[in-house]
Amino acid sequence: MDTLSITQSLLIALWVAAVMSRWLGGGATLTLRFSPLMTGLIVGIVMGDVKQAMIVTAALQMIYMGVFAPGGSMPAEPSVAAAIAVPVALLGDLPAEAAIAVAVPVGLLGSYLYQFRFFINTFLGKYTDKAVEDLNQKAMSRSIILYPTLASFILYVPLIFISLYFGAPLIADVINALEGTVVIHILEVVGGGLAAIGIATTVYVIGRKDYMVFFFLAYFMSVVLSSLEITMVTYSIFGILIALIFVQSQKGKVAPAAEKASSTFEEDDDYDDGF
Repeated sequence: MDTLSITQSLLIALWVAAVMSRWLGGGATLTLRFSPLMTGLIVGIVMGDVKQAMIVTAALQMIYMGVFAPGGSMPAEPSVAAAIAVPVALLGDLPAEAAIAVAVPVGLLGSYLYQFRFFINTFLGKYTDKAVEDLNQKAMSRSIILYPTLASFILYVPLIFISLYFGAPLIADVINALEGTVVIHILEVVGGGLAAIGIATTVYVIGRKDYMVFFFLAYFMSVVLSSLEITMVTYSIFGILIALIFVQSQKGKVAPAAEKASSTFEEDDDYDDGF
């Protein structure tokens, strides 16, 4: 049975803890938390199969494209989901659709774990209150940055490590044992459907009718060009060119709008001066 080594499990667990604790930096860490792509890359590097890891992670990205965090809480944790689902897929040589079916419940459990992190931080708040009362800047830095970070590492590292070292090989073996059965077919169908839901959620979040043309353009380009063995680099170039065309077309509209706003402001000033 293929398994993760202690070192591999520990490295992935440390990465997840760093992301979920925001230790890597505020805005940057939030981006890492909202997307499974970087976690999938780290898993691929640690396990020595970056290509297959990114194939699986790209499928996971589809279901989390529209995920956002109002108030810091999300319905699922993409980074936690990728940290478990990608190793399972690599160990069991599973299709990406099956990995999606594994990632969804794991990501849901990760959201409850993140909420438990908030609960732990409520007890650490008393140290911040004490530091503010004493006007102790160093103590405030420790209570706001150091203590919550350490608490997150203590929470995430053991749980993710145990899940990877003991759980991932077991899940992979179970899914392999079910190979060729209706269960695997159901997982693949559900995984494909979840990817479609992710795309639909993204379209809903964007919500601007004037941008819908870009969505349909990208979809039909992918259908037409898929038979020509076009690589992701080509798609990226097309995307950059279309984005540049869009930006250039908007420049002429922004200037008149700015002039109109400026003239309106001047008229208001004249009106006020009259009084």
